[in-house]
Amino acid sequence: MPADQHDLFTAAADERARAPLAVRMRPVSLDEVVGQDHLLGEGSPLRRLIQESAGGAGPAVPSSLILWGPPGTGKTTLAYLISQATDRRFMQLSAVNAGVKEVRAVIDGARRELGMSGQETVLFIDEVHRFSKTQQDALLPSVENRWVTLVGATTENPRFAIVSPLLSRSLLLTLLPLDEGDLRTLLERAVADDRGLRGAVEVDEEALTQLTRLSAGDARWGLTALEAAAGAARVRNQRLIGVADVARAVDRAAVRYDRDGDQHYDITSALIKSVRGSDVDAALHYLARMVEAGEDPRFITRRLIILASEDIGMADPTALPMAVATAQAVAQIGLPEAQIPLAQCVIHLSLAPKSNAVVTAIGAAVTDVRRGLVGPVPVHLRSAPGSAYAYAHDDPRGIVEQQYAPDDVLGRAYYQPGAHGAEAELSERLQRIREVLRGALGSD
Repeated sequence: MPADQHDLFTAAADERARAPLAVRMRPVSLDEVVGQDHLLGEGSPLRRLIQESAGGAGPAVPSSLILWGPPGTGKTTLAYLISQATDRRFMQLSAVNAGVKEVRAVIDGARRELGMSGQETVLFIDEVHRFSKTQQDALLPSVENRWVTLVGATTENPRFAIVSPLLSRSLLLTLLPLDEGDLRTLLERAVADDRGLRGAVEVDEEALTQLTRLSAGDARWGLTALEAAAGAARVRNQRLIGVADVARAVDRAAVRYDRDGDQHYDITSALIKSVRGSDVDAALHYLARMVEAGEDPRFITRRLIILASEDIGMADPTALPMAVATAQAVAQIGLPEAQIPLAQCVIHLSLAPKSNAVVTAIGAAVTDVRRGLVGPVPVHLRSAPGSAYAYAHDDPRGIVEQQYAPDDVLGRAYYQPGAHGAEAELSERLQRIREVLRGALGSD
């Protein structure tokens, strides 16, 4: 081997050795990929498509792929392996720091290479959802003319994050979080493989279980945690990685949550439904996940204020003041201390009696108004002087027999109290009030 080529080979090897464990352990073939069997298992459509394209015996890989899945599930790896399996150049950009100028430069280079050597290019754009609509539209000519095979990776739902023209020209592939068995396989491989820790350490069963659990389906996070735990063991001059080493390296689980993505909406929904269902423990769990992931506490309090009226209402009239007071407390003190009043509010609302009578009542009233049931205000309620309005305080009962509603909705009973909490008592009181009021309606 010539000296200069040997130097380049040595430099590349040194660079790989210095790379993080998660990078060193990136699969180099489809057969090394762990998980995603629905996409890459034997006989799966994508594997057949790649194999047939590589062998020249079938249709080419589509001109655009969208890989949708949570972090650490192999989106970048899959894009690279598609390029390798089909003998295409691999170019990678991130939508975080690349713009139209950088994309066009890569596409122009791909067109030149295609014209000169006939070699096609895979253009991988990580976090493609961060591109604006205009930036995504700029990709369309290269997709339509097959100047590149575009592979876009996103953690967001493509139906909301990717423009329709690009999505309609793409094959959408959904990647799933890795299960604990897949993660265990990856971690054990990383311990033994020459690209990884080369058998220099061992991991005891309890530590391995903890690593797989804390990884929460994210392979990159798991490999990073393993590397840190190995470092902690080396500091102690120990070969065996134990639970204590994992604890030193990792102080909390990987919280799978994206404030702008599906996890945001899923966990928010789970919090609200847990409070509505009176499961205080589940509600506190989801609250903790939101707080730990850095969710804006003002967003949480807004949702709790809505819930206090929508799902509790008059069954516990203190629910709404509690939620509003929590919003004020959060604004005053901020996180991390604000998690305490947030927890108090979630506990209060979870344990409160539930009723949706308020939201049902206003919904029924609005429906009638939208149907046009908006008759004139009774004459005695109008502001004109000299009307025959009866003053309620003049009656010892505090209620008078008098028509308040317009004729079009006379007799409507929008509010129907539930049988829980304070509404049980309100139900009896409301019945007596309606009986007095409707005494003015004769037989009604």
